[in-house]
Amino acid sequence: MGAGTKFPVGARGGDVELAALSTILALGPISRTDLATRLSLSPSTMTRAAKPLLDLGLVMETSEPLEGPGRPSRPLVAAPGNRRFVGVKLTGGEVFAVVTDIVATEIASGQRSLTSHEPAAVAIAVGEVVRELAGGTEIVRVGVSLGGSSVDGRTVDRAPFLRWTDVPLADILERELGVPVVVDNDLSALTAGEHWFGLGRGSSDFAVVTVGAGVGLGLVRDDQVVRIRDMGLGLAGHIPLDPSGPRCPAGHRGCSSAVLAIPSIEAQASVALQRPTSFDEIIALAREQHTACADIVESAARGLGRLLALVANLAMVEEIVLGGEGLAILDVAGEQMRLQLRADRDPDAHELDVKIDDTGFPGWARGAATVAIQSSLRSLIRPV
Repeated sequence: MGAGTKFPVGARGGDVELAALSTILALGPISRTDLATRLSLSPSTMTRAAKPLLDLGLVMETSEPLEGPGRPSRPLVAAPGNRRFVGVKLTGGEVFAVVTDIVATEIASGQRSLTSHEPAAVAIAVGEVVRELAGGTEIVRVGVSLGGSSVDGRTVDRAPFLRWTDVPLADILERELGVPVVVDNDLSALTAGEHWFGLGRGSSDFAVVTVGAGVGLGLVRDDQVVRIRDMGLGLAGHIPLDPSGPRCPAGHRGCSSAVLAIPSIEAQASVALQRPTSFDEIIALAREQHTACADIVESAARGLGRLLALVANLAMVEEIVLGGEGLAILDVAGEQMRLQLRADRDPDAHELDVKIDDTGFPGWARGAATVAIQSSLRSLIRPV
């Protein structure tokens, strides 16, 4: 997907300022010396690259100088400024949106229910919430993330929850909003947000695992968000976890969706209780030691531990950011997850660093805002 700005590991020619700004956003505060080393630039080239960024108000020097040999230096950090970006997370039934500054600090947030999946109706709902949150403030760019795929960052190739195929969403929203729009898969956007501004900040290699309506996986390798054409197919949702577990809608027995996804947990508990139930009620009953619900939740927690071990073992990462509304199972059965994780890892393997992102849907929207920020950097450096 071509919408995002890759995290730089080197720079040359006209990309120097872009690489410097990207690195400062993702790692700042950072000294000019460290920045030059990371980008393989000479000190004089680094000084020339930093000047326009300072003049444009995109970066600033921190008030606290770095101590060390030689003359004290003031590290460079992104300047929050007054540039505003919007991130939108679309689900099958809701529009979640946040307004942020250039470092993805949330300034306002809101949501709208979707009454139709028609692209024009969705665009109207997005427009309403964006205009309400912006309050007349100029928006640089809007990022939209959804459970689906967009190879070019403009057309939604497929989005099962919205029942969309080949929808030119960026064009539709740009007509509605009058500002540039970029589209991304929700897991890719969330992973980008964690990498630059979230729990993965400063890490070159880590995974993101989400559990909710489905099961998702994002990956950062060598400071790059891994993006493939099959993003949005739910590939992480059908990893075998329990050969005796329930079946998913596709017929797979004991796959990650069948074991971990909220609809599957609700279906299992409804059968056990002989009545419809909700995820929140299941968690409450499990906390009260209701036998059937406790068994279902503990089984899901063990499945999550197994999934995390598989991700760590196969992707060879030592850090995983864990998110999604399904993580309420850990309030009841967190120890079962940890025990299974350890059991499925080599005893000599380094301990896996599991970080919990409990920001919910605003965190997904913030990821979309991150994609908007990343795709705007070149135009901010060289405004038309």
